[in-house]
Amino acid sequence: MDKNMLGDLGNMPEEDQQRMSNMIDQLQIRDSLRMYNSLVERCFNHCVDSFRRKTLDKQEETCVQRCAEKYLKHSMRVSMRFAELNQGSPTPD
Repeated sequence: MDKNMLGDLGNMPEEDQQRMSNMIDQLQIRDSLRMYNSLVERCFNHCVDSFRRKTLDKQEETCVQRCAEKYLKHSMRVSMRFAELNQGSPTPD
């Protein structure tokens, strides 16, 4: 992880910086898994109507693909907006 991302934590001992970096990495992995699980659950519930076959039919497959694309685009847009708002917010002294 880039030390600049740790902000004011650069004054901390290297060992503490490493622990913080590891914690941040774990949180990012957890959030990514949470988003993925949410996407799968939402798109599956929206698109899969029956369990006649082991595989998705063409209509279900197309629906899941569109659903996933929309979900990911929305998530990216929210993330970008959040980053914009964070950059514009005043930092506490």
